[in-house]
Amino acid sequence: MSEEPLMSVRDLEKHYPITEGLFRRQVGVTRAVDGISFEVERGETLGLVGESGCGKSTAASSIVRLEEPTGGEVIFNGNGRGGATRNADGTHPNDVTRFDDRELEAFRRGVQMVFQDPSSSFDPRMTIGDAIAEPLRVQGMDDRDRRRAIVEDLLDRVGLSASDADRYPHEFSGGQKQRIALARALVLNPDLVIADEPVSALDVSIKAEILGLLDELQSAFDLSLLLISHDMSVIREVCDRVAVMYLGEIVEIGPVSRVFSDPKHPYTEALLSSIPTPDPRASPGGIELEGTVPSPSDPPSGCRFHTRCHRVIQPAELDIDQSAWRGLLNLRATAESGAVDVAGIRERLAADSETDVTDAAVKARIRADFDIPSEVASETAERTLSRGLDQIVNGEFEAAADTFSEAFTTPCEETAPERIEHGSGHESACLLHEPDRTSDDGEGAGGRRVSADE
Repeated sequence: MSEEPLMSVRDLEKHYPITEGLFRRQVGVTRAVDGISFEVERGETLGLVGESGCGKSTAASSIVRLEEPTGGEVIFNGNGRGGATRNADGTHPNDVTRFDDRELEAFRRGVQMVFQDPSSSFDPRMTIGDAIAEPLRVQGMDDRDRRRAIVEDLLDRVGLSASDADRYPHEFSGGQKQRIALARALVLNPDLVIADEPVSALDVSIKAEILGLLDELQSAFDLSLLLISHDMSVIREVCDRVAVMYLGEIVEIGPVSRVFSDPKHPYTEALLSSIPTPDPRASPGGIELEGTVPSPSDPPSGCRFHTRCHRVIQPAELDIDQSAWRGLLNLRATAESGAVDVAGIRERLAADSETDVTDAAVKARIRADFDIPSEVASETAERTLSRGLDQIVNGEFEAAADTFSEAFTTPCEETAPERIEHGSGHESACLLHEPDRTSDDGEGAGGRRVSADE
């Protein structure tokens, strides 16, 4: 790798205002991208991966300023590691977020995008030859014959025919349109291509062809590639490094080989478990994430993943089965939102039985709905749970929420972990999930007890 990265993203933010009322008064923000940092080295492929809605595509749009960033820096072709001279006001001369129109036009010669849906990214009234040549025309190439020659050469390179230049987008299949999109991205001979879910809409065989074509074009054109995907198998196939994104933040980053073989963050672990195996004899496995999916307009305190984490930490005084602990936290969150539907539970029980529905039956069904066993292996937790369930059955939801909140708390909602960076000295597992987190006396890191089945 070169000492100087091709692109350095520093504390990038994209917040959308939430307004209400006649005068559109701002009452909050949606933190779609909330301070992410990474670098793209020359010639490498960096994967940005996460669930739908985590902010990956917004980050890409903000980098190229299709969306205006709220904060942070995007330093292109300049030393983002701090070695380059900055302006007197502390800004960087190569900071894309501060470019004027002329500088932005020059920047976009070096960075191009490939979008997830090629059909919607083409003008149906333009031939694909005109669509591919349009960036050349915008950048000032007036020689029509030269533009045509470049377009035909690129069509040939992406596996199509030069004569296809006179056809329209609707005449091509989805895989062919994505090849055309790649040709258009390469027409200005960029240094970096940002590919936003380029194969998610394609079937398996076409997906493999496009990924192979990406690899060939990267070598032929000496490209750097930022590949955005929700599919870990795609990342494993084509990327050198991977950055894992959750709810607007990057939680783990490092070489693909290290992240895939030794994930440190529970969210990364869950994503990797979703990769299908071709062995029909293998058990389905996989980690099923439970709990509430938070809103980026109101992210949880501490670790943003703790509302769904399968390794969420217990307080020191508890030592119960991890799945039961997850269920207790889910019940607490549901009680706090007032969403425990006692009337609906009674109706379901009545439909299943001809006998009268008792309070005990309602409480048993609530336990079952939240995967909480009939007896929690902790007297303290069991007493708290029983008191809270009594309050729920009696319609005292606010009191139940207070009861659960006093006892069922996790250190994960108090402390936000540092981003995990493989190879940088910041490789310890998320918060208290250390490899040696359980000692002989059952005490976890920091003196807090963790479940033995973690």
